[in-house]
Amino acid sequence: MAGERAAGVPCVAAGRVEEIAAAANDPAFIDRCVKRYAAAGFGVPDEAEVRSWRNSWPPLLKALVGAGLSGLQLYLEYGTPGGGQRLDALLVGAAPGGAVGLVVIELKQWHTARVLDETRVQRSDGLVTTHPVQQVLAYKKFFEFWRPERAPVLDIRAAVVLHNAGREQGEALRIRDGAGADVPVVTGQDLAGEGAAVAARLGCAGLASPAPEEVSVFERIEWTPSARLLAQVGDALEGQTTFALVGDQQHAYVQIRALIADLLAGDPRGAVVTVSGGPGSGKTALAVRLLGYLMRHREKSRPRFVTPSGTLRAHLLEAAGGQAHARDLFPPVSSLYSTARHAGSVIIDEAQRMARSDDRLAPGLAEVLRKVPLAVVFLDERQIIRPGEGTTVDELRDTARAMGRTHHHLELTGSFRCNGSAAYTTWVDNLLYGTPTPWTGHAGYELALADNPFQLQQWIEHATADGHTARTTAGFCWPWTRTRPRGATTLPLDITIDVPAGPATPARTWRAAWNAATALTHPDDGRPLAPHNQLWATHTGGHQQIGCIYTAQGLEYHHAGVIIGPDLTRANGRWEAHPDHSHDPNLRHLTPTQYLPYALNTYRVLLTRGTHTTHIHSLDKTTHHLLQTLIHKS
Repeated sequence: MAGERAAGVPCVAAGRVEEIAAAANDPAFIDRCVKRYAAAGFGVPDEAEVRSWRNSWPPLLKALVGAGLSGLQLYLEYGTPGGGQRLDALLVGAAPGGAVGLVVIELKQWHTARVLDETRVQRSDGLVTTHPVQQVLAYKKFFEFWRPERAPVLDIRAAVVLHNAGREQGEALRIRDGAGADVPVVTGQDLAGEGAAVAARLGCAGLASPAPEEVSVFERIEWTPSARLLAQVGDALEGQTTFALVGDQQHAYVQIRALIADLLAGDPRGAVVTVSGGPGSGKTALAVRLLGYLMRHREKSRPRFVTPSGTLRAHLLEAAGGQAHARDLFPPVSSLYSTARHAGSVIIDEAQRMARSDDRLAPGLAEVLRKVPLAVVFLDERQIIRPGEGTTVDELRDTARAMGRTHHHLELTGSFRCNGSAAYTTWVDNLLYGTPTPWTGHAGYELALADNPFQLQQWIEHATADGHTARTTAGFCWPWTRTRPRGATTLPLDITIDVPAGPATPARTWRAAWNAATALTHPDDGRPLAPHNQLWATHTGGHQQIGCIYTAQGLEYHHAGVIIGPDLTRANGRWEAHPDHSHDPNLRHLTPTQYLPYALNTYRVLLTRGTHTTHIHSLDKTTHHLLQTLIHKS
């Protein structure tokens, strides 16, 4: 319908305030917005998201109309170009002096919330979340740091709207000093005020209705990261010891950098570079350092970094200094079409995790290969862990050439994770894919067998107490309870393993929790008790939960404990799969033959996360006995 959409602008509704206010009276308006949400590449909105639209849009629209702001341009669920952020509402008007006035609005349904500090608040349901003023400040910074030099001058403002809250709650949330002091927190009582006062409270004072050509100019802005932002993020990434390069990694980095410099300088056809390597070969470290190089020295290549691993993306955003306006430099996989339109170079890590479509290359990945001048793809074909995922070097090469693009390939052969122990990664590959061989040891790397999970846990606790990063992972062989009661201070102990009596110990049951679906904080003071699963591998307290393939892949820690569940056993000289023991909804429907390669790849990943030590426990007696013959007690 007219007045609800803007060509090329990712949002669910766009038009003059009065047009959208009228359209919102149509019962089908929300349904149209749901469809546009998907069409914009945002995915599928959940029930809570749609409910927030129904509850928050009407009071906002009523207030805007009542304040005499009907002629302003309004975008609902405005998405930034890389898909990294969505703004609840964005108003565009003509500001004094010829500038384009932008007002970013964050909508909250809260009645009450408790301020923990200037960056965090605790909702009435106990969830700790970002302070809404900090949210809109981050959105403001996006427009500041991504505005191209030739774009019109922007007058950027922001407001937080709590339409269900009283004035006292608004005052409690208001920030009085620093960058957030000029961001009003508007309550339901404020929205019911006199027109001019409401306009001022919403940050719209002095804004006039923009002319159609002014709206067109705004919608045609090609948002690109400024050199200052790229330099800041590049410096942050290059300064991270997590992504430091050692030995042959540095040589490989110099090789890749030289190749890319040549390609950017003189290959008009565009190029695809594939980089493959096994666990610990340095793929992620190289990918991140390459991104830092492009940001610092090749900013005109408009670099972006994409990974299908939400865990890795969370760590990269944290490594980049936690700058919310940098999120679009690390767009989600769901935004690859948008990324292909805006980027000049794209680095894709963990490409083997990308979902396929009708057994063909992921459409978003194909679009990047087709449109982006330089695509650098890192992958390990033996880390495909789910059906319907994955690609190979051969497939990427054939696709690139069919598109008329040049293809270059580099193979990383070293191992830099397991204390440089290629001997250990070879042992793991022989164990899972070939003929198991005894572990003969390697200087600086320790491999051991744990007789039971209590022993494994004790070792992890001691390593953590000594100041090392130590984590335990397991096959997905137990249910995972993602929800917990309000006010809970512990996680559900979903993992239970019965340990039979020993010579000096009675029969016992070992219980543990999976990593947390959402961060667990103390209900009284917001103190962190368990990190979000995406930060389980590095944040304090993660050693007390058990990780799985989805939280461990792409990451590393000093000491790795691994529980091989009943879904993979060894019998009669070969591995056997038991998908009936799996609780992974992506895999449990498979036949044993179909399940086996994914199980082998999964445990290969889990067994190669430790940089210094790996301790293993298998629940299956026969498998445990095999490991006892291969791993001798030191």
